[in-house]
Amino acid sequence: MDVGRIRKDFPLYDKDPEGLVYLDSACQSLRPRQVIEAMDQYYTSYPACGGRSVHRLATQVSLKVDEARETIARFIGAESELEVVFTKSCTEALNTVAFGLNLERGDVVVTTDAEHNSNHVPWMELAETKGIIRRFCRSTKDGLFDMEAFNNTMDRKVKVVSMVHTNNVNGVTIPVREISELAHDHGALMVVDGAQSAPHMHLDMERMGIDLFGMSIHKMLGPSGMGVLYGRAEHLKMLRPLMSGGGSVLETSYDHATYLPPPEKFEAGLLNYAGIIGAGAAVEYLRGVGMDEVQEHGHRLNRIMTGGLRHLEEVRLLDPIDPDKRGSICSFNVKGLTSHDVAMFLDEIGQVMIRSGSHCSHPYLTSIGLDGCARASTYIYNDEMDAKRFVDCVERMVKVFAS
Repeated sequence: MDVGRIRKDFPLYDKDPEGLVYLDSACQSLRPRQVIEAMDQYYTSYPACGGRSVHRLATQVSLKVDEARETIARFIGAESELEVVFTKSCTEALNTVAFGLNLERGDVVVTTDAEHNSNHVPWMELAETKGIIRRFCRSTKDGLFDMEAFNNTMDRKVKVVSMVHTNNVNGVTIPVREISELAHDHGALMVVDGAQSAPHMHLDMERMGIDLFGMSIHKMLGPSGMGVLYGRAEHLKMLRPLMSGGGSVLETSYDHATYLPPPEKFEAGLLNYAGIIGAGAAVEYLRGVGMDEVQEHGHRLNRIMTGGLRHLEEVRLLDPIDPDKRGSICSFNVKGLTSHDVAMFLDEIGQVMIRSGSHCSHPYLTSIGLDGCARASTYIYNDEMDAKRFVDCVERMVKVFAS
């Protein structure tokens, strides 16, 4: 991967090409100028409302939205662009699923023990309000997915298996295809939180056996306030929308509404047209780089970071230790320092920017005896010098502050 060429597309590096080391892409990625320009073009050249008016500007907006939907459908291996719903976030996508499935008292939902709150709290609320039953598939001691433990959670009472594809704390990716096969054997739906996987790997919804899938565009070079819900056509048809109103209905009377078919029935209100167009541009950019290249690049940089930290006695890497099992994520703690201390020191020492805290995964961190961790996460604009500078700054911090 030609990182030097790629970095030229990101305006942040124009100001200080050597000074900044941005290692917080698992929270939010940077955006290339191709995405920014696509969004600016909407505001300057056809700043109208799509799907309602019939004049030329509105028609151009509608065509651009259709193009973005088709681009994303190809990117994730959907059978049709009509299986792609635009949301404001992966969180909204997962909430749409949880509250739209019409689950009943006694229905069982299986998740991992390491879910982001976006795939934990909605199910917890349904347990409190509707009486559904939660079951947790416990990770192995080294943080990996345990297929035997998952098998033991399954029976015909399970209606939904909803799991994070790539974990945002330890970077572990679960074997979705094998999990979905077992879920379907028991008559359960396979729901996947793809916020961390979609930016870093090749996806194929059909081959992987995924029924419903949420993704965050802001983690994959796209604008903030944009997400996607993928759903197989038969499931979107049955799913109840989280919101309703203008743009989602065909016609109404004083006592009845006829909904439009998916995806429109889930897209009530004025859409974020600039965000949708930017999402399409972001996906096109990633397609140009190549997702296999993206994935291997993340592993390559993680090997450098892990290799540099694992010999430091004051540093504890979160399991699994093998960087090839953690994708682009390197989470750790430093003896005697809070994770926030670590993040602030790295920023001050070398302009190295990482994430700290609980990462919206409180139950999992508590289960392994932690109240938080520092997390460095790479993406396509990071190079080996970034990884080495990160290690160097951690070493300097340990020498001065750790005890």
